Amino acid sequence: MLRSLYSGVSGMKNFQTELDTIGNNIANVNTYGYKKGRVTFKDAISQTLVSATPGTSAQQVGLGSQIGSIDTVDTSGSPESTGRPLDFAITGDGYFRVRDGNDTYYTRAGNFYFDDNRRLVNSEGFAVLGTNGQAITLGANVKSFSVATDGTISDQDGNTIGTISIATFQNPAGLTKAGGNLYTTANSNAGQVTVSQPGQNGAGTIKSGYLEMSNVDLSEELTNMIVAERGFQANTRIITTSDEILQELVNLKR
Repeated sequence: MLRSLYSGVSGMKNFQTELDTIGNNIANVNTYGYKKGRVTFKDAISQTLVSATPGTSAQQVGLGSQIGSIDTVDTSGSPESTGRPLDFAITGDGYFRVRDGNDTYYTRAGNFYFDDNRRLVNSEGFAVLGTNGQAITLGANVKSFSVATDGTISDQDGNTIGTISIATFQNPAGLTKAGGNLYTTANSNAGQVTVSQPGQNGAGTIKSGYLEMSNVDLSEELTNMIVAERGFQANTRIITTSDEILQELVNLKR
């Protein structure tokens, strides 16, 4: 059987994965805090027809391609003004910490709320953690509050209610996506986590009344989609051409 058939099949599978990734990026173009994905390829094994000799290079035929990686591009999105005091955007590095039971997650989506227990939570109802590792809770006598760039939440009398914590990682692109704008360190390559107050130890600062937009560039994604589509078509042409050659071989004996 022709090697080109299997090379074409591998190329089709890889470009399908890239189209899946691009489609997910486009679907999340307006998702707050979303980090786009990127697919990279690498060549598969090569068959050596003739080994190298002194003064002569080896003769090798490649056997297709495979997925090298599916990366998370951890660049910041543009902050969008909302005017809502409980919308927070991180300017710089780091993630908000939220907790569901004993599980801690990380997110760049800062659309937070107060639940019926006056705890600061995200849209899933997970508690937003302060620098003390506990949920930030408003007292019964708090009528209004303000949020400073260093994450300090103060009441109307200037008393500190709590301080939002920021988690930074050695390799933030290595975090595992858990859905719901959340990331986890389970089975990840993020490295050591450092929990700090905003503005300290390399952590970014907080802007109240803003939300971070997705870092998806729609024009870039549409261009990549065209390139991937043409790559997929070219690999189908390889299979078609290989099939025509095989047909000619079959027809040699009539």
